[in-house]
Amino acid sequence: MSMCEHRGRGDDVTNGPALEGTYDVDGVVDAYLRHRHDPGSPNHVMEEPTIDRWLDDLTGLRVLDLGCGDGTFAPVCLARGAVSYVGVDASTGMIERARTGADQRASFVRAPIETLPVEPASVDLVVSRLALHYVADLDAVLAECRRRLGPDGRLVITVVHPVVSSALEVPSGPRTHQAVSAYFDEGPKHRSWFGTSVTWFHRTIETWLRALDTAGFSLVELAECAPDPDRFTDETELDRRRAVPVVLGLSARVRP
Repeated sequence: MSMCEHRGRGDDVTNGPALEGTYDVDGVVDAYLRHRHDPGSPNHVMEEPTIDRWLDDLTGLRVLDLGCGDGTFAPVCLARGAVSYVGVDASTGMIERARTGADQRASFVRAPIETLPVEPASVDLVVSRLALHYVADLDAVLAECRRRLGPDGRLVITVVHPVVSSALEVPSGPRTHQAVSAYFDEGPKHRSWFGTSVTWFHRTIETWLRALDTAGFSLVELAECAPDPDRFTDETELDRRRAVPVVLGLSARVRP
């Protein structure tokens, strides 16, 4: 999901899921992946350090990844000790890329992430990176996440930060500030994205936390994904990235 208009997409966080049809438009997948894997992207310098800290040891865990995109996170999970990985994405193009050369312990399912196509209590970790702000019925998806997890299960998600998702106007270049607009008016927002259009759902931090609680999760940690100084060689760029929170991270466990 773009957090600025198409002309300024180089400064956007790229989001995990490939919505059905959206990323199968000619050229969109390749353009998306070039930006997603750029070492200067907010995904790399802001979101990824939090994920690495929370999910550094996955020994013995069965992982379900909602909105897996091209499956880049699969070998990371397996290298950290996961015994299996299932990635779910709605885009044919993304799933094809994910399956290419994949480890036999990893499988990929082309389906809307809302379907969670695994059996109840069959996984130990559900992870969703910059995906769930695409979901209209958050309560239903989180309830299904709870059902798929075992009794000691974990849920780790990142989403577009509500400060950004609330904006009615978005920067057209490098982000140095963010005008917060109608923050408490939750609902769908429409944006241009690499020559196509997408919709994500603005929710306040309070709403995200309440939804976790309602679904039967206990919050372990909340992170606003400040930029990691170790990932910068340019102090000016680091200062710019410290100006606006771009990603919200939530780590939770199944409540007994």
